[in-house]
Amino acid sequence: QAATYVFVDGDAELVSGSVAALEACLAQNPAANAASAPPMNGRNAAHYRKLMAKEAGLFGDCYALSGNFVARLRASGIRLPDDLVGDDGLIAALAHTDLGGDADWQSERVVGCLEAGFYCLPNPITSVGLRQQAKRMTNYALRRFQNRIITAIMQSSGPHGLPRVLAETYPAWFDRLAPRLNPLWYWFDRRALARMRAAAADLPESA
Repeated sequence: QAATYVFVDGDAELVSGSVAALEACLAQNPAANAASAPPMNGRNAAHYRKLMAKEAGLFGDCYALSGNFVARLRASGIRLPDDLVGDDGLIAALAHTDLGGDADWQSERVVGCLEAGFYCLPNPITSVGLRQQAKRMTNYALRRFQNRIITAIMQSSGPHGLPRVLAETYPAWFDRLAPRLNPLWYWFDRRALARMRAAAADLPESA
């Protein structure tokens, strides 16, 4: 048990004092379930920091959850699907809704913490780095498809309707999912959909 839980990606480098700043943000906002640190580098870093000053999002690279929220999450029986790619979107939704459905959304339950921050480790412009970036882009595409499914679940049965593995829901969604025609994303969306079909095919018959 802890008063505050801080989560950091393995390839993120924190700005000095970020952990204490996140803890302070939650203490200063007792109605908040989560506090999020913004990125300090990358093409859109300045935009994200400006946006976070107005409306908090949640970056999976570095965020904090209040101990009270984590205790209630554990007691609720709600859990993240085992095959979820990127937890930040679902965690943000659970925090915003206070473990309820979309109708319970309140923006002040997630706060931006501009006193904290993180640096992302960029991929080197090498063959290995390009392969890593391609894998990352495919994961982003898969996460986008998964988020569509999760949003539908949250709007209908709420978080208690989340399955053990999202792959169980894929067959019902394949007719509604298609690659974006954007040249940047088309190939990665196709790869993500192929992964989803393979995952659905590998499920035990009883799943």
